[in-house]
Amino acid sequence: ILAAHRLPTIGRNGLWLISLLEKEGVVVSDHWLQSQFTQVQLRSLKSKFVALKNQNGQVLIGDLPALLVKLKPFSETFKEDEIMEILSASGFDTSNEVDFEGFLKAYVTLETQAAAKSGDLKSPTSFLNATTTTLLHTIDESEKKSFVAHINSYLRDDPFMKQFLPIDPATNEFKLINVAVPNTIDERAINTKRILNPWERTENHTLCLNSAKAIGCTVVNIGTQDLVEGRPHLVLGLISQIIKIQLLADLNLRKTPQLLELVEDNNDVEELMGLAPEKLLLKWMNFHLKKAGYKKPVTNFSSDLKDGEAYAYLLNVLAPEHGSPATLDANDPVERADLVLSHAEKMDCKRYLSPNDIVEGSANLNLAFLAQIFHQRNGLSADSKNISFAEMMTDDAQVSREERCFRLWINSLGTSSYVNNLFEDVRNGWVLLEVLDKVSPGSVKWKQATRPPIKMPFRKVENCNQV
Repeated sequence: ILAAHRLPTIGRNGLWLISLLEKEGVVVSDHWLQSQFTQVQLRSLKSKFVALKNQNGQVLIGDLPALLVKLKPFSETFKEDEIMEILSASGFDTSNEVDFEGFLKAYVTLETQAAAKSGDLKSPTSFLNATTTTLLHTIDESEKKSFVAHINSYLRDDPFMKQFLPIDPATNEFKLINVAVPNTIDERAINTKRILNPWERTENHTLCLNSAKAIGCTVVNIGTQDLVEGRPHLVLGLISQIIKIQLLADLNLRKTPQLLELVEDNNDVEELMGLAPEKLLLKWMNFHLKKAGYKKPVTNFSSDLKDGEAYAYLLNVLAPEHGSPATLDANDPVERADLVLSHAEKMDCKRYLSPNDIVEGSANLNLAFLAQIFHQRNGLSADSKNISFAEMMTDDAQVSREERCFRLWINSLGTSSYVNNLFEDVRNGWVLLEVLDKVSPGSVKWKQATRPPIKMPFRKVENCNQV
């Protein structure tokens, strides 16, 4: 109604508003919960949930079994009284009111019980042989294979982990955190006996999750039991975050001051400092592609890299001694991708992905591959003037430690914003509003807040005033 009032010419007939809502979809504040469902499922469940509301516009936990028992995943598995029993045992108070997000949590809880009843849950030891599809989650086989190869490579010289290789990512990812961010875990605190009792195993899993949170991983709604049960989508999600943090650790001005070459004047340095590592990696790639004469800008790690041409141009700039005209002359994208990988191997980049992964546009694997290329040869000049300028931006040790501590804590909360530089990223107030809402749900008046990008300064002031 408000949109139609403000925009009468395009909002009058309602079609524009409906189109906008369809594009936005059903949004859930809990990002992990949102990831468990497709938009089609969320719309269907939302409509069923709304229809369940009583005259006061409320839905009680006790009302849910009558709805859930009619849904296809549960109709042949449970009776209504069984569903009520499961919800009560899981901590749901039948007399309490429930919102849509609570309804989704009840749905996921029941889904887990249905899987256990049918024997679909896999034990931790069978993770690598688990089915590639769970009830609502498709596991990318290529990503799983690449993650395992990455872990095996980085831990192969670890004296303790050698006995477990090839590593089982469902139970032993805790030491990978120390590879991503050295000295995160005091390894004396890890239970390393050959056979662990349930309490020692739980201690390791708890240490893993707490340490993952400490380095900035989002571990909302992931518990030790999820690791014990080897739930593939959760375990792979956690491992992918750890690997991503490791691969992108050097993409900042303090670690790699040569990145200043990417900007033409000092006025752009502030913008460079505020870029997330992924954006910085794309900026670095486009910087070299421009020099190579490649006309199309690369804006993502998926569709823009599918044909392999951008990779071919990039590698020819970084390592022309290993280049071949056959790479760009190849008509088949798979053949070109294979030549790209061969070129990268000659630069000592390990082959963790296949030509098909590039052609199919696997965003996670392309990001990892590009980060690996950056680590091996970034092609930036070691200009002493630039390096000294970057060193001038280094704060004292105490401030740096505190900035890192708060930044990683914010990133671990599971908010929609990723904080790359604490001081720069909180200036518009939005990040702090998201933090406040996580710490004290419902305390933020979102209707009075403005989501980035924010061009008008007074909107930033409004956000900060509410903070």
